[in-house]
Amino acid sequence: MALSVSNAAFSAWREVIESHIRKPLIDQIKNECMTLSYRILLRKEPEGGYTVIAPSLPGCVTYGDTIEEAIIMAKEAIELYIESLRAHNEEIPTEEEILEYT
Repeated sequence: MALSVSNAAFSAWREVIESHIRKPLIDQIKNECMTLSYRILLRKEPEGGYTVIAPSLPGCVTYGDTIEEAIIMAKEAIELYIESLRAHNEEIPTEEEILEYT
C-alpha cells in the first residue's frame, strides 16, 4: 500500500519538523557545547607526569605523561563526566559565578 502526500503537505510537515524539532535541538546542542568551559589544574608529580583536576567537577581527575597529554586526557574526562551527569539527570555545574584570586 502506497501513501500519497501532496508536495504542499510534505513541505508543511518538513517546515514543522525543521523549525520545531531539528533546529531547536541543534541549537541546544551547540549552546551546551559552546558554553561549558571548565578550569583545570595540573600538578607535576615527583615520579613524572601530571595529575589534572577540574575543581568544579568533584572527582574528575586524570593523568598524562606530558602537559599536552594531560590536557587531552582532561578534556576527555570532562566530556565523560558531563555525559554521566546528563545520563543520570543530574545538574551540570558551571563556573559562571566563580571568582579566582591568586
